[in-house]
Amino acid sequence: MSEGDLTPREIVEELDKYIIGQDAAKRAVAIALRNRYRRRQLDDELRDEVIPKNILMIGPTGVGKTEIARRLANLANAPFIKVEATKFTEVGYVGRDVDGMVRDLVEGAVRMVEQERFEEVQPQAEEAAERRLVDLLVRGGETDAATTQSPLAQMMSALAGGPRPEAVQESAVEREMGEATRRQEEANRRLTEKRLRAGELEDELVNVEVEEQANRTLQIWSSSAGMEEMGFNLQDMLGSMFSPKKTKKQTTVGEARRILAYEEAERMVDPQEVAREGIARAEEGGIIFLDELDKVAGREGGHGPDVSREGVQRDILPIVEGSTVMTKYGPCNTQHVLFIAAGAFHVSKPSDLIPELQGRFPLRVELSSLSEGDFRRILVEPKNSLVMQYAALLATEGIDLEFRPDAIAAIARIAREVNESSESIGARRLYTLMERLLEDLSFDAPDMADKHVVVDETYVLDKVSGIVKDQNLSRYML
Repeated sequence: MSEGDLTPREIVEELDKYIIGQDAAKRAVAIALRNRYRRRQLDDELRDEVIPKNILMIGPTGVGKTEIARRLANLANAPFIKVEATKFTEVGYVGRDVDGMVRDLVEGAVRMVEQERFEEVQPQAEEAAERRLVDLLVRGGETDAATTQSPLAQMMSALAGGPRPEAVQESAVEREMGEATRRQEEANRRLTEKRLRAGELEDELVNVEVEEQANRTLQIWSSSAGMEEMGFNLQDMLGSMFSPKKTKKQTTVGEARRILAYEEAERMVDPQEVAREGIARAEEGGIIFLDELDKVAGREGGHGPDVSREGVQRDILPIVEGSTVMTKYGPCNTQHVLFIAAGAFHVSKPSDLIPELQGRFPLRVELSSLSEGDFRRILVEPKNSLVMQYAALLATEGIDLEFRPDAIAAIARIAREVNESSESIGARRLYTLMERLLEDLSFDAPDMADKHVVVDETYVLDKVSGIVKDQNLSRYML
């Protein structure tokens, strides 16, 4: 699915399946995604002038900022990475080079394209792998007898002078034996192919010759801009000096099929074309989620750690504005990459960012804190909700787990109370409570005789009411 397949309203409806509330943020990202499709419909001259309207999400932790961006990327089938602004420092300080976020994005895009290409050639790769498997099972990997001269034939061809009658007779015998061998081998191949396709040989052992996956990438770490984590393929640089090394591995037919199919797919996929497509996809459809931007907000002067905050912002600025970053797959321009930044901004304010960076995030949306009603909805409404996840996990042990409505209400109420009385971690508090609530059940599930378990308000209060009084939650914090 691509962004052109969904209207903004449909994008919001898809996000509603996973995220409760935060309608303003959903509308903003839906419009941004749809604008990418609209831009591609423009003529070339105008298309280059239209740049993404980057978004700044402001809200406390655990209210859905990261989830909105991640689900948006999944909807658009777009390359996506999440980075934290606190990982970066200005040049000269300990930390990562900001160009690393673009290299990570390109790496993910290339892997995405490579996977798609592998899926496209999978049928042909499986056919080729099956032919190789038949060869291994019929001849044990030996050279085809039909193409190899026997010692008798080699001796006869080496004799000088005209052929003697005995030689003619032996040659005719040899040809007849060769024909019989070929017929027998063809019969064996047909039988083996039939059994292989019927799945009768999956547990048979075979010896397959595979290439050793040696690490031929030279990693270079440097504080110089543009050199962090650059990879150079030594095989490309030095050619045949690093020819692939083969090794034999004994495995089952089922595993050998997977190994050989992957090898065949690798031969069919052009890595240079994959790299070009990956870079293009990162440039035109990439999404970078820049979290914890509030932690580097500030323009303080002076000395010490705080002096790097403005430096980090100024290093991030050219990436957001649009610049070319060299990656091991080629140069990547970030002019049309969509940046979604987020932060709580409890201590600092968006206005504490340097003006140039503020201007690169023209769309600002505030995400509200979650209420008790939101917690109730989060537990049961989203697709693959928390309650559904835990019920499915315990169902693997034969447990029939039933949550009563009063239990859902009690969990939501306790989550709100704990968030209010201690550090608020938003919806992540529900994970804490659900783990504590079902800890004993998860431990005893394999040995339980009564497989039907009802979770009601009494059950919840018995298991987790102490959390409200005991603020030492370090054991259960995510």
